[in-house]
Amino acid sequence: MSYDCYVAICKPLHYGTLLGSRACVHMAAAAWATGFLYSLMHTANTFSLPLCKGNALDQFFCEIPQILKLSCSDTYLRELGLIVFSACLISMCFIFIVLSYVQIFRAVLRISSEQGRHKAFSTCLPHLAVVSLFVSTAIFAHLKPHSISSPSLDLVVSVLYSLVPPAVNPLIYSMRNQELKDSLWKLMVGCFSKRISYLSSSL
Repeated sequence: MSYDCYVAICKPLHYGTLLGSRACVHMAAAAWATGFLYSLMHTANTFSLPLCKGNALDQFFCEIPQILKLSCSDTYLRELGLIVFSACLISMCFIFIVLSYVQIFRAVLRISSEQGRHKAFSTCLPHLAVVSLFVSTAIFAHLKPHSISSPSLDLVVSVLYSLVPPAVNPLIYSMRNQELKDSLWKLMVGCFSKRISYLSSSL
């Protein structure tokens, strides 16, 4: 998404060339291959761990730090390897996103029209907000000190980075549609007026 925004705003005349079907296939293949390799590494690590503290997790999915807590072997090297690999992946993605948005904001600030700047920012800021939420909560979930760790906090943080970004993404992008905005506004006004009439009749 950051590359799409970058090409659309910084190189609009080359959009069709830089983001043709071939480029999209390559980017999708790279994302799928990276995700598959990452998942394969975690799966192999999980199945090779001897679990001696039961098999019940204080989590709603099999998160790696929670599985490592159940292991009775010395998981320091495994955990360190996972953290280093994850940090490398996240850092590469984060640096790419930051560099893309630096170029985007520089290009947007050079736009003379206020309406043009608003349109460009409204296109890019939702993606940046969702990515920031995901990255910050995921980093906090995996690198927070044990002194502040608790089952309820772990659950809340995991929900924030695993469920909220995918759920909010379609909502944020659909809110750019004027027809949807109008429908949502009518729904809110209708609910509010019904609530007011209910309260006035009960009084």
